[in-house]
Amino acid sequence: VQLQASGGGLVQAGDSLRLSCVASGRTISNYGIGWFRQAPGKEREFVSAISWSGGSTYYADSVKGRFTISRDNAKNTVYLQMNSLKPEDTAHYYCAAMPQTKLYSGSLTRGTYQYWGQGTKVTVSS
Repeated sequence: VQLQASGGGLVQAGDSLRLSCVASGRTISNYGIGWFRQAPGKEREFVSAISWSGGSTYYADSVKGRFTISRDNAKNTVYLQMNSLKPEDTAHYYCAAMPQTKLYSGSLTRGTYQYWGQGTKVTVSS
């Protein structure tokens, strides 16, 4: 499956953005989907994940209550709604697909994900 992330941009602190991850090649409903981010000079870190049905979601503590992950399997798309953005949210954001349809502890780990999109840049100014 190929993943294409989009929706990044330059915003001010407190603004919102919605990232999209569109899958092609295979139906996205066969995969759990995660979002990760990588800031300059830092490791890529987990942000959020969603099960194949959308019934289960995970969030990093740093984004809980501000970000919402959702999916529309009919459109082969997963979304990350980001509200109340902070300068520390500045990073490249990547979506990734794992062959497990349900979430588990491994869903927080980069190595679990088999397919990766190219990333979209989010810059939050103070």
